[in-house]
Amino acid sequence: METFAKILVPVDLSDASPLMVPYVKTMSTRFSSAVHLLFVARILDYFSAVYVPSESIDHFEKAIMEGAWRRLEEFRDQYFGDIADVRYEVVAGDAAEQIIAHARNRAMDLIIIGTHGRKGLDRIVFGSVAQRVCRRAGIPVLLINPYRAAGSHPD
Repeated sequence: METFAKILVPVDLSDASPLMVPYVKTMSTRFSSAVHLLFVARILDYFSAVYVPSESIDHFEKAIMEGAWRRLEEFRDQYFGDIADVRYEVVAGDAAEQIIAHARNRAMDLIIIGTHGRKGLDRIVFGSVAQRVCRRAGIPVLLINPYRAAGSHPD
């Protein structure tokens, strides 16, 4: 039987993130796994094309990163305080690329990622991070639509 010693759980800290916690805990408990929470902050370089001073962008990105670290620590404490081995990290960049790189660089065994069930124009505009990760990860990926799983999809 396959074992999953290290589980990567990318979270966006939206209302969907807590809905994934029971699935992560079940897998972590079942396989005695370490849980690695990851938040990917978007980089804002594209604003430099509209004459936003780079100092303003740098200052805002720094504030985002600091806030994300604090919020992710709170999330860990609130939802994973009862699990012994939970690590967390905040990185900047493209979400799918950073998730895949994190999984590869830290030798993760499984990725548990939520989908948002976007449809139509939202999916075209925002794309699907979960879909990109699933196609390129190189390790097993468990996709969870947290709204469907909780029976409360915001359709």
